[in-house]
Amino acid sequence: MAPASFNPASNTVCVMDASGNLGLSLVQRLLQRGYMVHAAVQNHNCELQLNGLSCENKKLKIFYADPFDYKSIVDALRSCSGLFYTFEPPEDQPTYDESMTEVEVRAAHNVLEACAHTETIDKVVFTSSATAVIWRDDRKSEIADFDERHWSDINFCRKFKLWHALSKTLAEKTTWALAMDRGVNMVSVNAGLLVSPDLSIKNPYLTGAAELYEDGVFVTVDLNFLVDAHICIYEDVSSYGRYLCFNHVVNRHEDAIELASMLTPAAPSLPQSFDQDVKIIQQRISNKKLNELMVGFESGPQLVD
Repeated sequence: MAPASFNPASNTVCVMDASGNLGLSLVQRLLQRGYMVHAAVQNHNCELQLNGLSCENKKLKIFYADPFDYKSIVDALRSCSGLFYTFEPPEDQPTYDESMTEVEVRAAHNVLEACAHTETIDKVVFTSSATAVIWRDDRKSEIADFDERHWSDINFCRKFKLWHALSKTLAEKTTWALAMDRGVNMVSVNAGLLVSPDLSIKNPYLTGAAELYEDGVFVTVDLNFLVDAHICIYEDVSSYGRYLCFNHVVNRHEDAIELASMLTPAAPSLPQSFDQDVKIIQQRISNKKLNELMVGFESGPQLVD
């Protein structure tokens, strides 16, 4: 439920990039809640996914916004009070490698710079990743649980070619530095592995998954929960800083088997032993901050025309 003190300058928000699972779901849920939505996509082919919604709902406007074209970003943000930003790799470079780091950092920098020069923007919800939190050399010796106060170590990520973690960490650090320098009200969502129908073994989040599992920090998030978290964080005036976002910890053998079957459905089932089946790895990561914020949040329509 949105707090009474939530009072944006307008109920117009921008979703960028609106073509992925998260972006498209955010567009749909925001429209249901009564928002005017600027859906910004990176290429014209993505508009096909939104055209049906646009015909049905006059509160939706579709924009072509290249994260490397500053003017197109500004156009999409015009008259918006808020931005939900999530990075989708360009079509000509769909996989994460070392060069993707520069791409993602440049895109995030351009978007935050545009927000700083858009007077109507009250709040930015920046989608990052749990991989920007958990990858560090001393993670096994950490006494306390990992939470949003932790950062992945850049040198460690480079050393072990954890390109997804490196990109997310550097992009998020870049946006935080810029937001503080430019006075942009930004909150980040450090999401676990998004479980969706198109999840595959090629997902870059999964690099080093076995180590994350053994260390009790392998977390996943359902799409609906992730969308709710973004909207709650945007609407709640008390939200601040970073929020680790997940609603499942993969810390049992049966959890790992279930996820492996989802990722590689054609592979033969792995044999299980009784010892493996009952073993539970201690969870060493906490999303307490987000859970406390979301107490009482209602995902249904809230805004009035």
